Amino acid sequence: MASVLIREAKEGDCGNILRLIRELAEYEKLSDQVKISEEALRADGFGENPFYHCLVAEILPVPGEPQGQGIGSKIIKKVAEVALDKGCSQFRLAVLDWNKGAMDLYKALGAQDLTEAEGWHCFRFEGEAMRELAGK
Repeated sequence: MASVLIREAKEGDCGNILRLIRELAEYEKLSDQVKISEEALRADGFGENPFYHCLVAEILPVPGEPQGQGIGSKIIKKVAEVALDKGCSQFRLAVLDWNKGAMDLYKALGAQDLTEAEGWHCFRFEGEAMRELAGK
């Protein structure tokens, strides 16, 4: 089984975090939406008033080992632990509608699908729409 260490991200991890963001976007067929730079990650996550809290999972896989080793569950459990330690009452995960494996995992861990349960939909403002709203 793979060995997993989940730890607080360090400023020096920003290059690898950006690589992972790009790999995830490619997997999700959303590469064109990655606009962030390593410098922005550094400023947003490790500047004077960090915007986000980042964890890193260091995984030492066994060669040829298939998925399904519980790594995703370990990461989500660590996020819950950190969120509770920081006084959060909830955390949310976003998943594309075709990623049934992720949805099944989240539900199996006790997450509530807000689209099914409450009819919530997520919206995003970016680029020109943001500039238009801001009058810029």
